[in-house]
Amino acid sequence: MKRALALVERDMRKFRRSPALLFASLMLPLVQLVILGNAFGGNIKNVNVGVVNLDRGPESVDVLERVRAVGANARTFLPSDYDDQSTAVADLRKGLLSGVLIIPQHYSRDLLEQHQPHLALITDNTDRSVAGAIGDQMSTLVTSINAPQVAPREPQQALLDVVEVYPYIDYIKYLLPGSVALAIFVTAMIGGGMLFIDDKSRGLHEGYMVTPITKWELILGFNLSGTIKAVLAGETVLILGAVVARVPDFFEPVRLIELTFMVILTSIALIGMMFFIMARISDPLVPRAIFGVLNTLLFFPSGAVYPIAGFPKWLRVMSNCDPFTYAVHAVRSLLLKDSGISAITTDIFALVLTSVIVLSGSALLFRRTL
Repeated sequence: MKRALALVERDMRKFRRSPALLFASLMLPLVQLVILGNAFGGNIKNVNVGVVNLDRGPESVDVLERVRAVGANARTFLPSDYDDQSTAVADLRKGLLSGVLIIPQHYSRDLLEQHQPHLALITDNTDRSVAGAIGDQMSTLVTSINAPQVAPREPQQALLDVVEVYPYIDYIKYLLPGSVALAIFVTAMIGGGMLFIDDKSRGLHEGYMVTPITKWELILGFNLSGTIKAVLAGETVLILGAVVARVPDFFEPVRLIELTFMVILTSIALIGMMFFIMARISDPLVPRAIFGVLNTLLFFPSGAVYPIAGFPKWLRVMSNCDPFTYAVHAVRSLLLKDSGISAITTDIFALVLTSVIVLSGSALLFRRTL
């Protein structure tokens, strides 16, 4: 154990003296959290919508007033008046507008005569998020038009009351567990795998081979030092990210202990996986070449950015084999739901099983000879 700890001390000194490595491992996932959390999590606002009024009747004026009220208050879209449909659609195709609302001729007459007139909404569906936001807002507007002036004393329609179990969770909070896992992965890849291959290419491992240190001690030392660095990165991003995202009651002692446990378990699994991948690699260019590929294969299928329920079947299979998936789900359950260890036993089992498999595989693949 003393020889393994000597390896850990050397690796930690090297890590501490590399400011660029520290920045990449600790700060880049946090920067990504802030940028992506604010870029993807906000409500659609201030998109331009053209309004073509072909009716000019009193009921069409009511529609215009409601549309302008949305522009002045919710600001989902900003309406602009057009005299003809062709000009508005041309501007839509040029990208000057995101949607066109058309009030057809005889709209007022048909509405008063209860002939069910149709308002037309043309959207630029190349951006489905913007088109969906405009469509939802317009649907709400039409519902308000159809509402009776005087509500019946005993309404016959079925009603739905939506109750949210947890306080409002914006996207930056939703993204935080993925950023913690990503920080651990970046440290495992850069501070673990790449340094391991660089040391091997520089001949440092030849020095280990002339010492009495055993293969098991080498594996223990490499994995232990990598785990320490990964835990430091994960805890840093977790704490700073929780402060930036304003996670409520984050510093409760039991909650912090549970989250730290998951960070440690995730670090062991990902560091072990990294050394399992790198055990027989000698070319220092290989880990740099596969870094982006591994990031794509592990991070995005994990549900860190988008719910797994929206994945096709083949991607769900990949997600079920991804250790990131279990790390993200466990940290999210503890961080956002405060559900406790009992709710994440499957995630713990999956990460422990991953750790056992990759560490055993690393021991079998690792060669003490050149």
